[in-house]
Amino acid sequence: MVKITAATEADLDVLANIEAASFSVPWTRRMLEVELMANPYSYVLTARMSSAQMEQDHVSGYICFWIVFDELRVMNLAVEPSARRQGIGLQLVTCALHDAIGQGATRALLEVRSSNTIALALYGKLGFQEYGVRKAYYTNPDEDAILMCLDPVKLLGDEMRDLSEACY
Repeated sequence: MVKITAATEADLDVLANIEAASFSVPWTRRMLEVELMANPYSYVLTARMSSAQMEQDHVSGYICFWIVFDELRVMNLAVEPSARRQGIGLQLVTCALHDAIGQGATRALLEVRSSNTIALALYGKLGFQEYGVRKAYYTNPDEDAILMCLDPVKLLGDEMRDLSEACY
């Protein structure tokens, strides 16, 4: 079972480990700390898995996003390798969209590596559309960023509405 909850300072080491396992140029623990503790526009949600075998919930993924005025900006989404392909990313983005709608956001923006076909498919499933490319935006390796937008912000289909009801 997966629960989506607000991240806490106690989660920072785990988030940094998920980052390091997910990206060739990961955010540092300090960068995550600033997003969690010092940026008034930033929200960080965690996906916590639980099972009968675990004594406590295990953080298996997170999303960092900003809500500024009428815009949601997905900053980072990562799921630990052993928990991928289980719908955790979908659930995290759905909860971010749910929060954005609740705060009056009318559009959502993000960028993703052009080679990240899994993320592109996830965002496409949620209704995001490509609107541009930033050439050689990413490093290690050098790669284009695909710019995507969801305008207006909405939850598509019953599955997404059901997932949003499970948001903390």
